[in-house]
Amino acid sequence: MRRIAIVVGAITLTVTAGGAPALAAPSFHPSGPVGAVRVSAEQPSPERPLVAVAHRGASGHAPENTLAAIDAADELGAVTVEIDVQLTADGEPVLMHDASLERTTDIEEVHPDLDSYDIADLTLEQIEAVDAGSWFDPAFEGEPVPTFEEALDRLESLDLNLFLEVKDPESHPGIEEVLAEELTSHSYWMRKNPPREPNRLMIQSFDWDSMETSEDLLPSVPHGLLGEVPVDELDDHDWADMVNPNHTGLTADYVSSVQEAGFEIMPYTVNEQDRMVEVLEMGTDGFVTDFPDIGQDAVAEFEGARW
Repeated sequence: MRRIAIVVGAITLTVTAGGAPALAAPSFHPSGPVGAVRVSAEQPSPERPLVAVAHRGASGHAPENTLAAIDAADELGAVTVEIDVQLTADGEPVLMHDASLERTTDIEEVHPDLDSYDIADLTLEQIEAVDAGSWFDPAFEGEPVPTFEEALDRLESLDLNLFLEVKDPESHPGIEEVLAEELTSHSYWMRKNPPREPNRLMIQSFDWDSMETSEDLLPSVPHGLLGEVPVDELDDHDWADMVNPNHTGLTADYVSSVQEAGFEIMPYTVNEQDRMVEVLEMGTDGFVTDFPDIGQDAVAEFEGARW
């Protein structure tokens, strides 16, 4: 049986003297001495369904981290979408995986005289002028780089769940606070799904310190650690809820150790159906894939063989 650690918390917004919203101290904190509620590995939760998370949207079918990719994920039967978020030079969260826009946009043509094409060096206005679709296929010409707010609205309208990856937080100081304020301004994302459904929202990053900061701000939201956490260090991160390593080199023993420590585990990025079934046979809670349609087939194949 898969086991997870559940965090219960609350968060509110207050207003500072200058009138700007600020995050108030949470009323519960999983690692704090008061009001802490955490289910250990000895207390299994009801099982959730296996999930084939759509990586950067359905990025095998549409340009990654765009609204078109989110739409494609929905059309292909995904229930959960993973996106990457970074901050512009003027502090606006936008969807993008790479530090630079060169690979997935026409920014060099639109802004040929800029010294840097890194998101951290560009304003939202500069980024809104680029085409983020044509590199993938001419059919997506004119597809923009979405803001985080636009992505949240689209996901909500489609009733999709969200794996939110915070990219390179060291290059975007304060990104945890920006994302927390954006998320708490949408009541939809602060409501939990029923226990037997996938998480509505999960926040993850390769920067585990950033995730601990984020978890302090949003203690009611599950947080994940991207990468392979050494088994003997799992207890050091008992504030987190998921450990999501690369599927390469994954073993059933590691999956078991992670789950026995109270974490869910969904490896990335698995694009071959046979390998998807293999990681499910190891006992994972799902996986991340560029092809959610193939992912659904793999889940069905695994569950058909199991029953």
